[in-house]
Formats: sequence, C-alpha cells, structure tokens
Amino acid sequence: MTEMMKIKKISLGILVVLMAFVSSCRDFVEPNVPYSEFDTALYLRTIRAASTNSLTFNFFNLPNSRFNVTVESVDAEEGTTVETVEVRIRHRRLIPGVGLEYTPAQSGGQRQEVTVATISGSEFTQSPENRFKRAVIDIPAATMIQAVGLTADEIEGGDVFEVRLYATDRFGRTFGPDNRSSDVAGGIFYDSPFLYNVEVICPLSDGYGLGQYQLEQTGGPGDPFFGNATRFVEEVVTLAEGNTSIARTFTVNYLGGFTTRPFTIVFSCGLVLKPEESAGAGCGGTTIFWESDNDNLAEYDLDDDSVIQVFFIDDTESSCGITDPIEFTLTKI
Repeated sequence: MTEMMKIKKISLGILVVLMAFVSSCRDFVEPNVPYSEFDTALYLRTIRAASTNSLTFNFFNLPNSRFNVTVESVDAEEGTTVETVEVRIRHRRLIPGVGLEYTPAQSGGQRQEVTVATISGSEFTQSPENRFKRAVIDIPAATMIQAVGLTADEIEGGDVFEVRLYATDRFGRTFGPDNRSSDVAGGIFYDSPFLYNVEVICPLSDGYGLGQYQLEQTGGPGDPFFGNATRFVEEVVTLAEGNTSIARTFTVNYLGGFTTRPFTIVFSCGLVLKPEESAGAGCGGTTIFWESDNDNLAEYDLDDDSVIQVFFIDDTESSCGITDPIEFTLTKI
C-alpha cells in the first residue's frame, strides 16, 4: 500500500469517527426540550430616566419631600402577571460608638418592617413606547415618618428609610429583596434591587465641593511597602459629583502610584463620610478597603468649601496588616 493510500485510509477513518460523534451529539439534543414548562419569574426594573424619581428626603424641607420611583414589571407575559406590590419600610440611624438603631426595633435579631402602601397590578399601565407595564410608587416623607412611629422633629440628617418592594404574581409567588439574584439586583439592564435606601440629606449649594483641590495626607503613617513618606500621593485632584447630589468623587494615587483609584466622599448633614471602596491591591488574595470609622468623622461647613477634611481607615480588613487611620486635607485652588 502506498503512503498516499495510507493517508487517505486514515483520513477516511477519522471522517467516519467525526461523523459518528456529530451524529451522536445531534441525537442528544434532538429530543424536544419542554421550554414552555420552564419556570419564569417577575422583577421590577427601576426606570432611571423617569424625571419624577426622588430617592432622598430634604432635611430642610421634609413636608415637601417624597419617595418617588417608576418601576417596570418584567415577566414572560410582558408585565401582566403582577397582582400586587407591597411597599414595606423601616427607619435606621447610625449612632457613633453604638451602631445602627432601627425603628421599628429589631426583634430577636429579625428585621421588623411596616407596610406603607400596596400597589395593585391594575395600576401598572402600558404606553406605545413601552413593551412592559409601568407604575409610579409615590409616598410622602410625612407618611413614612408617621408609619414608623416618629415625628418630623425626631428625624435627623443622615437618617435612612429602607424601602423594600415585594411583588406577588397571579400564581401566588412573591419576589423581593430576599430572593432576587445579585445580577437582577444590580445588573445594568435589570436594575431591580427591590430595595431603596432613602437618605435624609442636607442639600449642598451649587458648586459646593467641586473643582480642583490640593490633596495632602495630613494624618497617618507612611507607605510601608515602597518607603514613601505618605501612603497617598500629594497632588492636585478634581472633585466631581458622584452618584448622588451629596457625593463627590476624585482620583487618588496609592502607595506612590502603585494603584490609581476612584475615591468617594459623602457630605452627610455636617459629617464627611467615606463609603467603602477598594484600593485595587491586597495581600494573600484579600483586598485592601478604605472606609470611614464611624467613631471618628470629620465635619464640614455648609457655607464654606475652601478646606475639606476626610478621616478614614486604610485597609479596614487588615489584608496586609497595615490598618491605620488616615486624614486627608483638601484645599480648594
């Protein structure tokens, strides 16, 4: 047998094997899969473009503040299976040195909530521009304050009302913040948290805390890894509005520029808060985080943004064993 004939025979054998493999794969997927019997759910997508959305209360104008959000019911039947949406709330307050205090109070470690509204499925309507049905959930701050047993005089800046939505469909199933997936809750398309933290804020004047500032690390130890005098590079930064009207974000260089990361601060009715953010580095697979120490918060002046101080903890989880308090001084240029 010639070499050419051997090659042809081998090739034919391989072809037969491949055909048998493809045939077996095809036979495997050919049986009808009962897609129509798959269980589908319901979620409430937040319509961010809605002009009436209001997710904060103005501390200086509580009588005219309200929670307002437009949601879209999404299901296999274009939003028609929703029967009711129950709106439950509770109030929380951070007490330095103590922790979070809730109203209604926790009971046996369990979350206590009160119902402030129930939206009927008939209130979800469809317009020519929308495939799925939408509804507006609108509740005055006064109604929520009264529902948790408080008065307007007892509300403080920085308080938060946790608003939870529980959607029940015509099959008797209930979907809410306790059984939705992380993708549904925070995904760009889904955007269905079923949970809104409505903060009582002290609005800032136009231009407050915006623009260029000289950043200096004025408190805390130096860089333990690269020998820099400070852990954060002292430089000019630009403060821009963050994801809320009282948040400001800028870019910092950490450990001599080892990482360059966004850094967020929040002006919360006299106190400068540092929400948890990643440093983009860590040791042993654990990430370094920056976050406020609620027992040591800087204050700010609503009428003067020329100098802003920020107190926070570097490496809150002790990823690299460098956990230390840090102080920033931001001086407006």
